[in-house]
Amino acid sequence: MNVAGGEAPVTTGRIIIVGAGIGALHAALELAPRPVLVISPEVLGGGASSAWAQGGVAAAMAANDTAEDHAQDTMRAGAGTVDPAVARMVTADARAQILELTELGTPFDRDAMGGYVLSREAAHARARVVRVKGDQAGREIMQALIAAVRATPSVQVAEGVMASGLEVRDGFVTGVWLERADAPSGRVLVRGAAVLLAGGGSGGLYAVTTNPPRIRGQVIGMAARAGAMIADAEFVQFHPTAIASGEDPAPLATEALRGEGAVLVNAAGERFMLAVHPDAELAPRDIVARAIFAETQAGRRPMLDTRAVLGAEIASRFPAVTAACLRAGIDPVTEPIPVAAAAHYHMGGVDTRSDGRASLGGLWVCGEASSTGLHGANRLASNGLLEALVFARICARGIAESLGEVKDAPPVALQFPTDGDAPDPALIAELRRLMTDHVGVVRDAAGLRHALAGIARIEAQGGESENLRNMTATATLIAAAALVRQESRGGHFRTDFPAPDPAQARRSHMTLTEALRIRSLCETEEP
Repeated sequence: MNVAGGEAPVTTGRIIIVGAGIGALHAALELAPRPVLVISPEVLGGGASSAWAQGGVAAAMAANDTAEDHAQDTMRAGAGTVDPAVARMVTADARAQILELTELGTPFDRDAMGGYVLSREAAHARARVVRVKGDQAGREIMQALIAAVRATPSVQVAEGVMASGLEVRDGFVTGVWLERADAPSGRVLVRGAAVLLAGGGSGGLYAVTTNPPRIRGQVIGMAARAGAMIADAEFVQFHPTAIASGEDPAPLATEALRGEGAVLVNAAGERFMLAVHPDAELAPRDIVARAIFAETQAGRRPMLDTRAVLGAEIASRFPAVTAACLRAGIDPVTEPIPVAAAAHYHMGGVDTRSDGRASLGGLWVCGEASSTGLHGANRLASNGLLEALVFARICARGIAESLGEVKDAPPVALQFPTDGDAPDPALIAELRRLMTDHVGVVRDAAGLRHALAGIARIEAQGGESENLRNMTATATLIAAAALVRQESRGGHFRTDFPAPDPAQARRSHMTLTEALRIRSLCETEEP
């Protein structure tokens, strides 16, 4: 996508990293002393999904645990579409990642003997989630990485700047279109030595989500619009226990609470998960999310009850959860916490090989914007941060190898034109409602077709906003892939095809061109 507009192109020898979460910062540090330009829409740490992650990082740190056991749990949770080689590669590197983060200054929870405190989360056979201050893992890891980045001379961070497109020449990504994130502006094309996309997932495309406000599928969308192959777009994970307080985004009641023994009850006080799955509250996330959704639809008000297992300790052990409850007038010490299923993590994304490369030359991807084959149809709890860390290193090494010797580059000076098109907030709100209502926890063909036609209308009304076009591109891919997959598997549940189909136990791949062709057929069907 080589779109005209903006000032004259800026050419730099720096590697351009789009995003400023754990994957982006880890890659920037791995690339040092190679010069890097990190594109951050906000002040570092302010709006990255990584900083909001509560659970922690999954790793086989216990004496009775192994990386192979971790890989097996990953494959079981992924419902038949996990790439086994990727699962084994990532889980084998998990312990080293924890030790490295510890050396960097991350204050992981430790016991009296100095061992890591491990939590059990859904679909893990044993406790293996390494935490920080109960529910502060993402924030604390980010703080350690930010401090290291600030102290690394080779890393330039452009704060208040967002990417809105990729320049592609002969199938090779040569640059990134940038604009101001804090105010409407024109665009500037920056051509760099290589491009790494590490800008988050798509949860914010939904009206009920745990994702930061800016994380609305834009990075996946810009890659798709540039021609990149997208994989597993239909698989969106809905976290079962977002706090139903009316906040947008919805605060998260971390899965670690259920790992500690908290139970799910409805307004009648019934533990409804006992009749749903043998693992009850620790069943795979998709199963718990659908049970929560069913209780909500039936008007039985699902709630998470921490009182018996934590009592007053919840305030000190899970401060973020406690603060979110208190903001909503809920006292978790004395009353259960109302919860809802919320869009949380996109297993799909830019199709990414085991070496971190996308289908376009000169483009690497890590973190939630990627689809590596690790998560399959349903991400194993706390594997998200782990994948970002492992693939950040893989991408950094691949970029370094492709570029050869280290070359210095001066800082990039960015001057943006004052004219620009901001996306219409009303159209974004309409898109998010459409996705929640028709491409959410449960789906069917009629709803998906209606959603695709609606996405097309929103896109047509969006004017010249590249930001909105990136959102609608990703929304189109999610809905089109969900329409094509005529079965239920992992995070994808079709009421008209409620059972898994063994013949479809494979990953999906789709270009935006293919998704738009499906969308156009749905437009003609709309009355």
